[in-house]
Amino acid sequence: METMTPKERFLTAIRNEIPDRVPVAPDTSTYIPTKRTGLPFWEVLMEGKVPLWQAYLDAADYFGMDAWTAPVMGIPFVRQNVQIEWRSEFVFDKDRDAMLRKSIVHTPDGDLSQEEVCFRWDPPSTTVKLIKNLASDFKKFKWTLPMATAVDAAALEIQRDACHKRNYAFGVTVTYPGFQNWNSYIQSGIQALSYAEMDTPEILQEWYEWDLERGTREMELTLQANPDYILFGGSGTVTLASPKLAAKYAIPALKKWSRMARDAGIPTMLHSCGKDRALADMLAADTDVGMINPLEVPPMGDIDLAQLKRKHGKRLSFMGNLHTTDVMLLGSPEFVKQKAVEAMRDAGVGGGFILSTGDQCGRETPEENLFAVVEAAKKYGRYDSATGALPDLPEKV
Repeated sequence: METMTPKERFLTAIRNEIPDRVPVAPDTSTYIPTKRTGLPFWEVLMEGKVPLWQAYLDAADYFGMDAWTAPVMGIPFVRQNVQIEWRSEFVFDKDRDAMLRKSIVHTPDGDLSQEEVCFRWDPPSTTVKLIKNLASDFKKFKWTLPMATAVDAAALEIQRDACHKRNYAFGVTVTYPGFQNWNSYIQSGIQALSYAEMDTPEILQEWYEWDLERGTREMELTLQANPDYILFGGSGTVTLASPKLAAKYAIPALKKWSRMARDAGIPTMLHSCGKDRALADMLAADTDVGMINPLEVPPMGDIDLAQLKRKHGKRLSFMGNLHTTDVMLLGSPEFVKQKAVEAMRDAGVGGGFILSTGDQCGRETPEENLFAVVEAAKKYGRYDSATGALPDLPEKV
């Protein structure tokens, strides 16, 4: 019999303790909830006709999961009144069945432009990014990142209340510096950043210092807002850059911010899809981050879940790691349950584990497979509170 609410269960696992059973929260942060609205993706993800966080909570209810709310929620900040103006127009491309958003940003140092495309059943992607030439555009770009000055308390409480009414933990995302974040703003992405690291490292150092200053202020305000947990978002931290670059740009910020959260008594987790083995080593040694996900298996990732549990299980808790294509998209419900049992056996004993997927489930993931992973946790994931064992785990499903 379950004795904890989804909120209690989720937070207990983040703190590397033993809940009543293994929490289960397959990553369904964008594709699945947006699809379930029945609306074209641009109406949710560009126009906001239904808030993504609302669609996610509805999907979590539908599948009966413990709800990983942080990827779809952020602190609504009030920012400095800076002298910039965004002008955007929407253009429907009938031939591609896609919505285009074209934006011009007027700054005191000159204009920037951005273009995005959103197909009917896919999230938007940025085709023309704000920074075309780092040396000439960075000064303009900094105007688009004004400092946070306060929290929009009314907007925050709407999200918090929606979570707590459903007994879900209210988590929010804070991003951190590095190639995995900067890639979103600069044309040619990682290639341009790699050249900049060699040719104009002083600009990247300025970018890092600016992100650290802004992020520290945002952490201060986030901690004052007192969410249930904080997610540090940085997909591809050591996939889109080397461990050396992650140590240079990401780890110092994570060290500072996770210490701030620890001192405030708020648990933290980190999301970085792709390769995580070196990142887990750095988090365990140099930060106070409590949990890491999604811990993908090869070839996209490099994680052996049982090995990671043995190495860092006393220091870190884990969330993952069912393969989103081979298992969740293409597998049968029986295969999903089998892999869920294997994951719980590899990392669930002793607590500190949330059963999830190795990054986001695709749009066409069968609903019966999402129900199957949830069912596996509820049927087989009960803990012995005295020993942390999982006595209901079968040898085979």
